[in-house]
Amino acid sequence: MNPGMTRKAEEAAPEYLVAAFYKFIPLPEFAEMREPLRSLCAAGGVRGTILLAPEGVNGTVAGPRAGVEAALAHLRSFGALADLEHKESFSATIPFARMKVRLKREIMGLGDPGAGQIREVGVYVPAEEWNDLISDPSVLLIDTRNDYEVAVGTFDGAVDPKTQTFRDFPEFVRANLDPERHTKIAMYCTGGIRCEKASAYMIDQGFPEVYHLQGGILKYLETVAPEESRWRGECFVFDERVSVDHTLQPGDLIRCFGCGGAITAEDKLSEKYEEGISCPVCHDGLTEQKRRRATERQRQIELARKREASA
Repeated sequence: MNPGMTRKAEEAAPEYLVAAFYKFIPLPEFAEMREPLRSLCAAGGVRGTILLAPEGVNGTVAGPRAGVEAALAHLRSFGALADLEHKESFSATIPFARMKVRLKREIMGLGDPGAGQIREVGVYVPAEEWNDLISDPSVLLIDTRNDYEVAVGTFDGAVDPKTQTFRDFPEFVRANLDPERHTKIAMYCTGGIRCEKASAYMIDQGFPEVYHLQGGILKYLETVAPEESRWRGECFVFDERVSVDHTLQPGDLIRCFGCGGAITAEDKLSEKYEEGISCPVCHDGLTEQKRRRATERQRQIELARKREASA
């Protein structure tokens, strides 16, 4: 039984385990790890994405608990990953279409030539200590996620860099932050990987005190009771759940096929919302080719719905 759950809650939990994990660590054998890991996941009914690179591993997978735990045990069999931590949530269905194990130059690209190597990271702040830190008026709180993620939910008082990709983050720092004025910075992201790499970048840029949320938003939601929470909204996730609520259950949002962002109830009222095709964010920028492809996909979905209704 999961030690974080009561027996009653465990029995009532949805069927599939979702595990998110990452670790920055030199991994010279990363390429040789790919095929055995992919085969093991396939055999265990596990789907999702795992990135392997010289700087470490990053992944989110889902499936039967036995299959997910076997994949994690295999990763931990490599000495460098022996202490690999993961965060758990649950889903009634597997929120991934297939299993992908990819070889990359970086597990989290920052778009800055000088930021490719992790030399020193900021101070890890456990979830149970996060509220105290961000209540300090001398702390500048920064959300390191992309704008469409921030729109779904964020912490009270956080700065939104309004980035479209993580590679835009260095430009935000250069244009808006100064090590002499912003002397105490706290950052966070979904699972901890992005803000950890961002913290290393900030230290390289000369910022004296840099903190980041250990385990990210997902660990915070798992640890902090809703009545004590400083989190507002839901947390965007990169799978078919789209978002999770404070109990780490799938939220109420749906994904836009056009841009991959979340669609809210307000978005659905816009004349630029087309089910299965576009949302107000991407409507004007969709290429004609992508619009045709999305339109045909939606047509097939509607035909399937009609067939199911008449069966």
